[in-house]
Amino acid sequence: MRIRFLTVGGTIDKVYFDKLSQYEVGPPGVERILRELPVAFEYEVQSLLRKDSLDMDDQDRQLVVQAVRRSPERLIVITHGTDTMIDTARLLVGIPDRRVVLTGAMQPANFHNTDAIFNIGQAIGVLMAGPEDGVFLAMSGRVFDPQRVRKNREKGIFEDLDVISPNSARNP
Repeated sequence: MRIRFLTVGGTIDKVYFDKLSQYEVGPPGVERILRELPVAFEYEVQSLLRKDSLDMDDQDRQLVVQAVRRSPERLIVITHGTDTMIDTARLLVGIPDRRVVLTGAMQPANFHNTDAIFNIGQAIGVLMAGPEDGVFLAMSGRVFDPQRVRKNREKGIFEDLDVISPNSARNP
């Protein structure tokens, strides 16, 4: 089994830049993470972009779509910035014969308190365990359908759009 990792940047790949606490997108953090873990599968890391997801445009997203379509592997993890991850995921829905999982991090992979390692591990687990092809988001211990998810910036998490609020249950 072989997994292709496509990287486009985002917080997961950010590195400390200067004394003013500014960051720039660096090399793919997933490369270091996979090198340091005893993984039991073959993989290929392909860097497509080094951008913050807020700087991505339609042309960048089409580059991701084409890379997924052309991938010789059907199992694909995309590391992506969390701000527009959902937009990219929705464009990938419907590509046949692929199981694609997008993931990212709220803290750079080089930070001690990063969630990157956990999220990448979860994304790999979704690829290995998922019986069906499709597109999924793996963040913070949850798996989401890109058509029914939103990023809650206030809480710093992703959440289902289908969750019923306590007040809506009382209103017919």
